[in-house]
Amino acid sequence: MKTALCPGTYDPVTVGHLDIISRCANNFDMVFVAVVNDAFRKQPLFSAEERVSFLEESTKHLPNVSVVVLEGLVVEKAREVGADSLVKGLRAVTDFEYEFQMAQLNKKLDPDLETVYLMASPEYSFLSSSGVKEIARFGGCVDDLVPPRVAERLAHVYSHPEA
Repeated sequence: MKTALCPGTYDPVTVGHLDIISRCANNFDMVFVAVVNDAFRKQPLFSAEERVSFLEESTKHLPNVSVVVLEGLVVEKAREVGADSLVKGLRAVTDFEYEFQMAQLNKKLDPDLETVYLMASPEYSFLSSSGVKEIARFGGCVDDLVPPRVAERLAHVYSHPEA
C-alpha cells in the first residue's frame, strides 16, 4: 500500500491545495493531509483545529484522505502514519528552492522517505494562502479561490478584527 503525507500550514486551504490533494488521492492508496500546528515561519490566521475542519469538510468526498495535525518533525509524522512519500505542490521556481532544501534535510533524517512534487495546475499556479488573505483583508472576493466556509470565515475575520 502506497501512503502519502501532504504537509502544509493550509492557512487557509485554497482550491489549489485541494487540487494537489485530489490528484495525490488518485495516485496513492492513502493520503494524510498534515496541518502544521507549530508554524516556524509565520503565525497562522486560523487555529490548527479550524484548518483541520476546513480540510475535512473539503475532502470528505475523497475516501482515502485523512486530515491530521502535525507537531514536530514531518519525518516523525510520516513514520507515525506509515507514509513512504511526502507530497508537495510546486507553483514556481521559488517554491522549488525552499522545498528542495527541505527534501534534502528530510532525506538525511529518513533515507527511505521519498519527496514527490506535483506541479500546480496552470489555473492555480498563481494562488497562495497569503495572497488570498491579502485580497480578503482589503474586501476583495475570494469565493472562487477557497472553499465556501473558508470564504465566509475570511469575510468574518476581516470585518470583525477581534474575532
